[in-house]
Amino acid sequence: MYTATGQPDTRRIASDYAPLVRRMAHHLVAKLPASVQVDDIIQAGMMGLMDAATRYETGHSANFETFATPRIRGAMLDELRSNDWMPRSVRRAQKTIERAMSGLEQKLGRAATEVEVARELKLSITAYHELLNDSRGAQLFHYDELVDGDSDSIFADRHFADPDANPLEKLQDKRFRLALVGAIEKLPEREKTLMGLYYEQDMNFREIAAVFGVTESRVCQLHSQAVARLRGSLGDW
Repeated sequence: MYTATGQPDTRRIASDYAPLVRRMAHHLVAKLPASVQVDDIIQAGMMGLMDAATRYETGHSANFETFATPRIRGAMLDELRSNDWMPRSVRRAQKTIERAMSGLEQKLGRAATEVEVARELKLSITAYHELLNDSRGAQLFHYDELVDGDSDSIFADRHFADPDANPLEKLQDKRFRLALVGAIEKLPEREKTLMGLYYEQDMNFREIAAVFGVTESRVCQLHSQAVARLRGSLGDW
């Protein structure tokens, strides 16, 4: 993988690890809106791969794939962040649902049903489901996607006007983690199960749909709704 002079053989590395980069890119894009172009994510991942190749040293305690994987992922997430991958329509839909959900649940003192949220928004249940579909892309990233292989935040090079806006700082706050766990526990059972399958078991929407016996679109709606509940519950953070 390295030349006689100790330099990385970039052609061989690109050939050997391109399937890994493509696999990671498709896995990430499957969870994002259709506006995200997988080719852009693959290109960013290949740049991360080359960066890993220049940093890796023979005799490193980890093998190259283990060393490179978080750097590839970090490059992909940097690409998403720099291009603000979430369309305005998604942000609008997300905020609309969050506000309605949060206000309604504070009033009711329990998780609001879909019918109640639709009524609060003055929408038919069909129109509410369409709004949930529109808000797809409101994601909760895995903690290990926020940190690279040297335990340095991928947000480390980003300057936040408000230090509390740094998502890694929030995740490292014990009180926030406890609040997040509590909010997840309060989710309706089906949504709580979905979040466990999606984030802990790493199943995609199609696989979860098969488990639930519903369509993939329905799983997407339930996921958007669960994320809205969590974001509403954690609004003070």
